[in-house]
Amino acid sequence: MSHKVNRWKNILFVPALGVLLLAGGVARAQAGDRDRQCEQRIHRAEEKLRKEIDRHGEQSRQAEKRRHELEEARRSCGGDRDRH
Repeated sequence: MSHKVNRWKNILFVPALGVLLLAGGVARAQAGDRDRQCEQRIHRAEEKLRKEIDRHGEQSRQAEKRRHELEEARRSCGGDRDRH
C-alpha cells in the first residue's frame, strides 16, 4: 500500500516541480525586459540632454529640464547607477 502512495507522490511532484522551474524562467525573462527598457529610457534621456546642451548651452533651462528627466529615469530604474 505504501508503495502506491509513494508512486502517487512522485507522479504529483514532478509536474509541480516543472511548473516552479518554468515560473522562475518567466520571472527572469521579465526582469531582463525591464532592465533593457530602463537602459533604453536612460539612454534616450542622455541623448536628449546632449542635444539640449548643444542647442542651448550647459546652463540653459532646457538642459536643466533634461537633467531632471534623466535623474528621474535613473531613479525609477533602481537608483542612479552608471548605465552605459
